[in-house]
Amino acid sequence: MKKTICVATGTRAEYGLLKCLLRDIQGNEAFDLKIIVTGAHLSPAHGLTINEIIDDGFHVDAQVDMLLGSDSSLEVTKSMGLGLIGFADALNQFNPDLLVILGDRYEMLVAATAALMAKIPVAHIHGGELTQGAFDDSIRHAITKLSHIHFVATEEYRKRVIQLGEQPNQVFCVGGLGVGAIQRTALLSRDDLEKALGLKLATRNLLITFHPETLGNNSSEKQTESLLSVLDSLGDVNLIFTGTNADTGGSTVMNLIRAFVEKKSNAYLFDSLGHTRYLSCLKYFDGVVGNSSSGLLEAPSFKIGTINIGDRQKGRLKANSVISCDANPLNIANAFEKLFSPEFKSLLNEVVNPYDHGDSSSQILQVLRRQDLTGIACKSFYDL
Repeated sequence: MKKTICVATGTRAEYGLLKCLLRDIQGNEAFDLKIIVTGAHLSPAHGLTINEIIDDGFHVDAQVDMLLGSDSSLEVTKSMGLGLIGFADALNQFNPDLLVILGDRYEMLVAATAALMAKIPVAHIHGGELTQGAFDDSIRHAITKLSHIHFVATEEYRKRVIQLGEQPNQVFCVGGLGVGAIQRTALLSRDDLEKALGLKLATRNLLITFHPETLGNNSSEKQTESLLSVLDSLGDVNLIFTGTNADTGGSTVMNLIRAFVEKKSNAYLFDSLGHTRYLSCLKYFDGVVGNSSSGLLEAPSFKIGTINIGDRQKGRLKANSVISCDANPLNIANAFEKLFSPEFKSLLNEVVNPYDHGDSSSQILQVLRRQDLTGIACKSFYDL
């Protein structure tokens, strides 16, 4: 009998990581794949990226519309309530043998909570990591405790999940899902990328993604202004911005970026680049700037530098290609000076990506095929 595997996705970035795994599950006769789409995928303001999922040939089996009109703390909390209702209905409809979720966002916390109450086992991808400048850090660890099978990116993260009381024989180190997908993605040529972007690449090109810090006392508005002030002084560099997540304070950051792009002839904003265009940019660009996890997880595989600004990714394992700095103009400017320096560029060819453990999706599929899900929802705490 086929196992019904339900996969939930709520953002463009997370879907890009999951795409190869979705194909592997879809193409395996042992599984019946169900896809639940939620969050920013259903938002025109964030690129309505459900269309990318459909264009990739997947069938969307359920939509959980949970975003409200504002990204205030109050509205995000209310959105979680709506999401809980929607996931309860979807999981009740499919009654899957397993729910697969990735990462650390509130949409996935809602999905895991609904699964708990329905006694549906959860497989969690990318647990055990640290991002101490965002709500995501607490959400990630909470999802770990709501999950039963764990697919982590490094041995350090595996140890942390076990430290949280999870059974060692249910924690599998498979590497970063996005890193494993790079070799399986047909990247665009430089000419085709220019056509897909609708612009001509310059001598230097930067990919910029800046999200609000949702914890701490740092002002996302001031941080964004600091970054934009330095970018304004760079000169002949193409600045390719991607949109923010549906996070608290994200609209404030986006409004500042939109105003900046409108007055700069070398600046461009894409609500969503999509997985293939995004990875193709990493292949041809000179660096990644901002505070997205992609700058730490995927960018090192392309031997390019990353300027990681502020505390959003604080605590996450970093390759030598990552330049971390405080979110003030002087430190950001110094980071750019290092990024473009001949000394730093000469080191990039030697960079090793700590998240590269081969084809992560295939490894996950192998585990799911042999995993006995009977009674797994009732788990015991593992004491060190």
